[in-house]
Amino acid sequence: MKTINYLLSLLLVIPLFSCQNQKHPAPFKVGEFKTWATTPPMGWNSWDCYGPTVEEHEVKANADYMAKYLKDYGWQYIVVDIRWFVENDKAGGYNQTDPRYVLDDYGRYQPAVNRFPSAKDGKGFTELAKYIHSKGLKFGIHIMRGIPKVAVENKLPIKGTNGITADMIYSTEQQCPWLRDNYTIVADQPGAQEYYNSIIDMYADWGVDFIKVDDLSRPYHQAEIELIRKAIDQSGRPIVLSTSPGETPIDAAKHISNHANMWRMVDDVWDTWHHITHLMDVCQKWYPYIAPGTWPDCDMIPLGRLSIRGERGNDRMTRFTQDEQYSLMTLFTIFKSPLFFGGDLPSNDDFTLSLLTNKEVLKMHRESSNVRQLFQKDGKIAITSLNHNTGEIYLALFNITDNEEPIEISVALKELGVQPGCEVTNMWNGGKEIQNSDMFSKKLSAHSCGLFKLMP
Repeated sequence: MKTINYLLSLLLVIPLFSCQNQKHPAPFKVGEFKTWATTPPMGWNSWDCYGPTVEEHEVKANADYMAKYLKDYGWQYIVVDIRWFVENDKAGGYNQTDPRYVLDDYGRYQPAVNRFPSAKDGKGFTELAKYIHSKGLKFGIHIMRGIPKVAVENKLPIKGTNGITADMIYSTEQQCPWLRDNYTIVADQPGAQEYYNSIIDMYADWGVDFIKVDDLSRPYHQAEIELIRKAIDQSGRPIVLSTSPGETPIDAAKHISNHANMWRMVDDVWDTWHHITHLMDVCQKWYPYIAPGTWPDCDMIPLGRLSIRGERGNDRMTRFTQDEQYSLMTLFTIFKSPLFFGGDLPSNDDFTLSLLTNKEVLKMHRESSNVRQLFQKDGKIAITSLNHNTGEIYLALFNITDNEEPIEISVALKELGVQPGCEVTNMWNGGKEIQNSDMFSKKLSAHSCGLFKLMP
């Protein structure tokens, strides 16, 4: 009897012991990452309002706001942007004169404790991630491509290798020209994959759900993108991958679609009109690549209160007019871009909040498909999509001219697949009308738009 009890006790203990010592779940299958963002991700990013200087209390304040006012509408990611590992960074640029980096013994950046107090005692972002998760939200961070120069200079060991150090896997070629913290990782060097595995495993342990990796898309660093994809997949944690900044080359569209959940089409979008018109032009190349799990990215939404300690300009509410704000949100939502708000959420006014909580517009953003541009000519743009669940047809019209007088923009109903007599709803204000003619026409003033739902 004692022998049987002993054997039973082993059967109970061995699986438990095995499970406790399995650091990460089994790796994901190739392409499985596309199931992690079947609709375009929505969240907040600290860059537009805090640049490289955001602090923990500010991140928590934005998370609190999102949980209270936006979570029920689908907003969920809270992302700490660039240089969270520098103790003495500055607004209006970067401190590249005497930055005080924080790294561990394996050459991996750690949160600066003077900015993120919960990171003390080697906890990294674990406590901040727990706080954000407790709100029913998800946590993300920004990193730069490559390996820290400090790790190379000090020949720090790479975790998971036998004697390989940081100085054995780097190159000075194609170093980021605008931020010199890191060197390029030589992808085929022994230890290169292990370094990326080591940092992604650490982020997984912290509870990171989203990683924005910078200096990847222009020029297009295919080899490092592949290292990052493999590192995330082997970690066993579903971490959404965003590549930045643009312009991602269109000839890399197939490759990036098979490696990232979202990728930037343009450089940073700020609150001046030419940024929007440039984005509308670039979007034309990317309509065929809008697909569940893989999203061309219009960049962050520069609305609300910006540049509290940011890169561009002084502390301000967005410089966009209300018409321009509608145009921006209409483009981002009908194009099905990821939505990452850049302003300080607690500073939102009622109008800004209304742009982020329109149920009909967000339903279109979430459920629509077959997004296509009908035309872009003479300062007039028409974009359409449809909702397979409801049969609704969506139509966005834009006047991107600077004309003093309104211009008329018309679309034939047959191009939309509907007949005269259909009901038309203005999706921003809820107004309804019956469309009786063969042509749907609206007069729009400069920089304004219309967003409509047509029910066949």
